[in-house]
Amino acid sequence: MLVSEQDPKTLFAPLAKARGILVGLSGGPDSVAALALLSQWPGHPPLFAATFDHGFRAESRTEAQQCAGLCAQLNIPHATLNWQGDKPSTRIQEEARDARYAALIAHAKEIGADHLVTAHHADDQMETILFRLMRGSSIGGLAGMRAQLTRDDITHTRPFLGWRKSELIAVCEAQGLNYICDPSNEDPRFARTQMRRLTGELEEAGLSPETFARLATRAARAEAALAEGTEHLKTEVILRHTDETTELNAKRLKNAPEELVLRLLMAEIGRIGQMPRLEQAEALAADLSAAWTVGRPLRATLGGTLINLKSDSVLVISREAPRRAGN
Repeated sequence: MLVSEQDPKTLFAPLAKARGILVGLSGGPDSVAALALLSQWPGHPPLFAATFDHGFRAESRTEAQQCAGLCAQLNIPHATLNWQGDKPSTRIQEEARDARYAALIAHAKEIGADHLVTAHHADDQMETILFRLMRGSSIGGLAGMRAQLTRDDITHTRPFLGWRKSELIAVCEAQGLNYICDPSNEDPRFARTQMRRLTGELEEAGLSPETFARLATRAARAEAALAEGTEHLKTEVILRHTDETTELNAKRLKNAPEELVLRLLMAEIGRIGQMPRLEQAEALAADLSAAWTVGRPLRATLGGTLINLKSDSVLVISREAPRRAGN
């Protein structure tokens, strides 16, 4: 994919009707190129930018000021958002990501923007899918990052998932835009750094970001079909449900495709109690299948719910009673 071939009308089509667009600006080449391209989009909606200062490095304040300077040059309003509260000692990057999104979403609402844009690209998508693959992700996880999703009533759009990082760097260099190279991207303590090295080796072996992009597209297509199938199954098997109970037709459920049964169980357990981990739900589904095979009842607990397969072929999922003190 060549940068020169990108048509802004197509690239930014999902943003055309936005009331306002907030760009997450880190100062790295990805977000700098994204902001520049958005600013050059003819007739673009109102643009804003915000930099989240994690406060991990002494240079972060200066880098936020550099971002503000770029925005002044492009005539785009800019804000620096600070991480409020204590910093974590573990899962640093994950916690920082969550804090960044929370701050960006809150700021978007304050300024009247209804869209958030981040500059995630094809190389990021490859890393994300590899992470999920290594953790035994479901089909939905292998779809990678979505091009558009809703976060607390704000539409989060990633227009550059089809671009390579090198293309975004090329935009900066072609337009003489300065950008920041974050040294934490090379810090071996972080899993992302290790994954980045692995992706380089995989690309040399022929597994490129384009390959993973195709996988993401196909996994997303399969995920959409499975989600629709699960909704259809739900209409067929749910006999009754309240805030604390779901009754299902076990005779129909036991003949349904295993994946759809698994998804329906997870959805109802999560609705009534807490969403279980995939492997926990898989173990429950296997126990149910065994019970159905020999025609025996089953009682189990998962995610704060009681799962009761009754002899009359009704499966009941209900909120688990609170445990008594001392038990």
